[in-house]
Amino acid sequence: MGIVELMQARELAVGDVLVSATGGAYEITRVARVGRGIRVQYLIEEGRQGRFTAAPESVVRARRSHATHAA
Repeated sequence: MGIVELMQARELAVGDVLVSATGGAYEITRVARVGRGIRVQYLIEEGRQGRFTAAPESVVRARRSHATHAA
């Protein structure tokens, strides 16, 4: 399952999982800088896609992917 962390949007990486307050999980598929913001694309459990744009310093709830821990 993994530990849910509070982190800034600029720290998100492909493979991380966003976690909503109600327990929904959204796997990040792409992260890109857009002007002064961060555009995050994700998949929900049913396979539908979504996206949002956030300020780099905004706080999100997420679980790190195993790939971002390897180093």
